[in-house]
Amino acid sequence: MAETAPPLPREKRSRRHRKAEASSPSPTPAVLVQNRLTLRQRIKRDRVMLLLTLPGLLYFIVFHYVPLLGYVVAFQDYQPYLGYMHSVWVGFANFTTAFGEPAFWSATFNTLEIAVIQLVFFFPVPVALALLLNSIASDRIRRFVQSVVYLPHFIGWVIIVSIFQQILGGAGLLPDVLGGMGLPRYDMMSDPEAFPWLLTLQVAWKDAGWGTIIILAALLGIDKGQYEAAAIDGAGPRRRLWHVTLPGIAPVLILLLILNLGQILSVGFEQILLQRDAVGPDAGEVLDTYVYYHGIKDNDWGVAAAVGLVKAVIGTALVLGANKFAHRLGHEGVYRGADR
Repeated sequence: MAETAPPLPREKRSRRHRKAEASSPSPTPAVLVQNRLTLRQRIKRDRVMLLLTLPGLLYFIVFHYVPLLGYVVAFQDYQPYLGYMHSVWVGFANFTTAFGEPAFWSATFNTLEIAVIQLVFFFPVPVALALLLNSIASDRIRRFVQSVVYLPHFIGWVIIVSIFQQILGGAGLLPDVLGGMGLPRYDMMSDPEAFPWLLTLQVAWKDAGWGTIIILAALLGIDKGQYEAAAIDGAGPRRRLWHVTLPGIAPVLILLLILNLGQILSVGFEQILLQRDAVGPDAGEVLDTYVYYHGIKDNDWGVAAAVGLVKAVIGTALVLGANKFAHRLGHEGVYRGADR
């Protein structure tokens, strides 16, 4: 067996060998220990963190993943007294029935119209409100304003619709003021054309303050030194907002936008159900209320499940597509790609 030659002294090595040794990274002890740990050892090491995530994992499994098995109803003539195992399998007949009804397409159009209006006009509201709250110098005033704008989030839709009815309804404050001024009385609560804007106004009043929580947290994560450096370079408040603040919270805004796209076909079942009869089904019917009236109330469970499955597939496709587009722009989005 040939003996291995001893390594040459450093002064006798070639320049190329010394350069290769200097450029090759040496593995750190932490990496070596990480590579030597088995799966069982890593689970034992991180058992406390895994136990902390266990309640959230169980929640998603029980209330989100297990119910996915119920989508088998979309391919059956489901009868509750027969159950999943004995109901007649009809394939895509429920989808054909739903797609062949004009009420389905009317509900789809109304859903998209409301979703687009809320995405364009409501999504910037929490951002602007968070920027205003962040600019308040006094901590006491900021906490007071935050408490006031958070409060509507905890009020139920029944109360909120009642409040708007007392203000904008036919016998509300606004029609009385218009009538007292000699102008025609206007009932916004029963105007089909104003219904999408009414819903957006209600959502903005209820959830704008609550939506600022994540954005305020993102604002706190921006390095204050960037503002100081920009001020030294002569940047005013507007330029600091455009070149420091908005780029600092851009990853969070993209994440929230992608998640909102996933829920674009769910525009608020309870809110719309309470006001649907006032404007009529032509303007107030959305996919969620379509499922309720044409599926559950009429005992057509297969059609209801089919529409729900269509919503889930479209929402998933929008999230995946928007996340891929965010990767092309250089952002992480909801999750990192395999090549990042």
